[in-house]
Amino acid sequence: MSPSPADVAAAATRVAPHVRRTPLFATEVDGRPLLLKLEHLQRSGSFKMRGATNALLSGERPDRVVTASGGNHGLGVATAAARLGVPATVYVPESVPDAKARRIEAAGAKLVRHGDTYAEAAAAARAEQGGRYLHAYDQPEVVAGQGTVAAEIVADAPDVDAVVVAAGGGGLAAGTSLAIGGRRIVTVEPEHCRAVHAALTAGGPVDVGVDSVAASALGATRIGDLAFALLDAADTVPVLVSDDEILAARDLLWDEFRLRVEPAAAAPFAAWLADRIPARNPCLVLCGAND
Repeated sequence: MSPSPADVAAAATRVAPHVRRTPLFATEVDGRPLLLKLEHLQRSGSFKMRGATNALLSGERPDRVVTASGGNHGLGVATAAARLGVPATVYVPESVPDAKARRIEAAGAKLVRHGDTYAEAAAAARAEQGGRYLHAYDQPEVVAGQGTVAAEIVADAPDVDAVVVAAGGGGLAAGTSLAIGGRRIVTVEPEHCRAVHAALTAGGPVDVGVDSVAASALGATRIGDLAFALLDAADTVPVLVSDDEILAARDLLWDEFRLRVEPAAAAPFAAWLADRIPARNPCLVLCGAND
């Protein structure tokens, strides 16, 4: 079942005791006004805490949760599960950054390394017996939870005409589309890590290659079916940026504002710097800081 704007509103109430309401930061670069959502300050270091928490609080509390992740979702699940007293197992690809792997284990989850890609780790996680499997992005409760980021944006800055998000499997983007009341959503992906862009161009989910400095966070090889349906029905503009543009944007966020984010989180800013955002008053989401 596809989630609705009402599901995002319910998720906001459900997760409020457990997640931070992250601030907006209004500034300018070279005379151009800029509005940033500082979601990298979220517990677990990314927005993924929201979807994981909403999923674990929806329905009967599981005895155990199993998931797969490139890193950030695993951190979100591990952190949410620890807060709620639910044992967690997180499958990750062998390429997971060491810093993310250490933090998943430090949060109390069991870490299992498997395969070269997120898709291979996810297949192994689904095959494990016992516990509730929690998908990183293609699950209604997860999508609704991620939508609470955008719900905060439009509540705090109603004049925003577009929300700009980095996209991997499409969970954050899909949730955003539900929460922004018809405003435009801009998805930003690396040129060689483009599951959302490829699907919207082809008219349906397709498999893509993954090769980017942001692959640990945006490395889905295929958009989720749920995310595709929601984004295809929304006013969605898919944008691509190069790895060099991502790294330059990440460095500028630190040099100019002392905002330290991971490469994936800098993708929206990279698109904005390149003047590829078709909006007059957008808000860019800095989605994570887990290098």
